[in-house]
Amino acid sequence: MKEYQTITEVSGPLVFAEVDEPVGYDEIVEIETPQGETLRGQVLESSEGLVSIQVFEGTGGIDRNASVRFLGETMKMPVTEDLLGRVLDGSGNPIDGGPEIVPDQRQDIVGEAINPFSREYPEEFIQTGVSAIDGMNTLVRGQKLPIFSGSGLPHNELALQIARQATVPEEAEGDDEDGSEFAVVFGAMGITAEEANEFMDDFERTGALERSVVFMNLADDPAVERQVTPRLALTTAEYLAFEKDYHVLVILTDMTNYCEALREIGAAREEVPGRRGYPGYMYTDLAQLYERAGRIEGQEGSVTQIPILTMPGDDDTHPIPDLTGYITEGQIVMDRNLNSQGIEPPINVLPSLSRLMDDGIGEGLTREDHGDVSDQMYAAYAEGEDLRDLVNIVGREALSERDNQFLDFADRFETEFVQQGYDTNRSIEETLDLGWDLLSMLPKEALNRIDEDLIAEHYREEEPEAAEVEA
Repeated sequence: MKEYQTITEVSGPLVFAEVDEPVGYDEIVEIETPQGETLRGQVLESSEGLVSIQVFEGTGGIDRNASVRFLGETMKMPVTEDLLGRVLDGSGNPIDGGPEIVPDQRQDIVGEAINPFSREYPEEFIQTGVSAIDGMNTLVRGQKLPIFSGSGLPHNELALQIARQATVPEEAEGDDEDGSEFAVVFGAMGITAEEANEFMDDFERTGALERSVVFMNLADDPAVERQVTPRLALTTAEYLAFEKDYHVLVILTDMTNYCEALREIGAAREEVPGRRGYPGYMYTDLAQLYERAGRIEGQEGSVTQIPILTMPGDDDTHPIPDLTGYITEGQIVMDRNLNSQGIEPPINVLPSLSRLMDDGIGEGLTREDHGDVSDQMYAAYAEGEDLRDLVNIVGREALSERDNQFLDFADRFETEFVQQGYDTNRSIEETLDLGWDLLSMLPKEALNRIDEDLIAEHYREEEPEAAEVEA
């Protein structure tokens, strides 16, 4: 191990040093300041005679007299099943007052790409307990399904609700029940201390911490650490899934803060910026994270991702949501208008999408009427939304009885189906039964997306006594 005192420049989170031998990309570096403090870093770029190093703890106290040591290995995450129930900082160090981690293995945080030939197609249902997701945009094991939110919207509350409620129902495991356990890996990037306290209070109050591993990178932590946090979280998830057979749900919030860190480091490196100042390689960088979700043939466990991002200015064409949408399999969209009406969670099902939903629902996975109910509610709600615009022009009195039924359906869909609060955990049976209650508001002839046998079985006819009282 060679030691250098050849630092030539310190720029933001980066340190530049001269070397006289080849240094590997991503190699771990120790920097000892003149004050005796040891800081860790990682080689970001290596060329003949010069390396650039990103320092995890920040570059304060580093000057030309500091010593640089290259350790000859890339960054690794110490992994063990005992991580469940632990809270770590953004660099993977325990911050919960518990004992030091005694790892079973130390795994490279970059991970290994899943061989496409060995990748198993995601088609098994995960129940989040949130009707707008389970009923309309179903999450399946091995999927990556982001939540698109906006500044000030309650995406943190939704993330916590999913973290404590998500389960793999027994009926979804098929005939060959594997008995795999469910775990949550929660990676927070660039959040405030207030948000961190809120997350931890909820995890501890509900007992969700027992089956979770939490990584906390706060807003005042170095931006460089923000780049490491999701990789540590995903490495832990892969170990639990593919070594210990857990079904792991990874929640990453907020990906916008992660991308801002990419832009900050790119500016320090004086890179030529891409769209809106973000690095041109941001698509590749995000894909390296998102594509670590999936299932492997012959392995019982799975890694499912729910990345959360706040769209700057609620703009879904912004590079962060735009690139995320290309890589992932759909999106859950939170709506500011629904939030202002007090709908919890304010999920707008119309622009939301789960591209793998059709493979994760149906007989043996949820219920045979799931797909038809979802399609019919989507169509009816969309028609009701269109009629709301018409009402603003001509008024409800000018509409037909059928049109008024669809308007009433849209109102009740928001206030009864989407609205459920953050403490209500609905099973898929409860969600679909509620869907049939709402669809029974409409005449049978309007249910043109549902099989007649299912209508005969589930349609709620109005009770004669109720009809007489109404008359």
